Amino acid sequence: MATYRFAATVEEWCKDVIEAQEAIFREASQRLVHELDDLITQLIYSDPSTDYRRTGFLRASLVASTTAMPGLTKPNPGVPVQADYGDVILTINGLEIGETLYLGYTAKYGAYVHYGTSKMRPRPWVQMVAQRWETIVEEEAAKVRSRFGL
Repeated sequence: MATYRFAATVEEWCKDVIEAQEAIFREASQRLVHELDDLITQLIYSDPSTDYRRTGFLRASLVASTTAMPGLTKPNPGVPVQADYGDVILTINGLEIGETLYLGYTAKYGAYVHYGTSKMRPRPWVQMVAQRWETIVEEEAAKVRSRFGL
């Protein structure tokens, strides 16, 4: 039978807790990105009632940063664009506990789609997903705690 030192047991538990906190933070952030993508697709790209061109640029303009909120600065190129969240996921996976993650769309017209105009109803996908942040964290925390045996 192996004997365990109390200090070693506590040290291992603390290591697991820190790793679990990092996993919750990263996995909840990744899930937020997936939910943003799902909802923008549902409300905008899959909605036949929208009459503007669907290039995919707004969806593809999601950016992650650890220094500042991305701005609405990029004009639509007018050609189809595929969303690739590789850089967003890399930024999330590089986060450390305590760092701030900024997720934002850079398409200049993003605010018009989100808040609407006199000619277009609002599609507030960012706000709708952001309101779910606490639930997302709680659900991901339950998964991580189970995985880590905490």
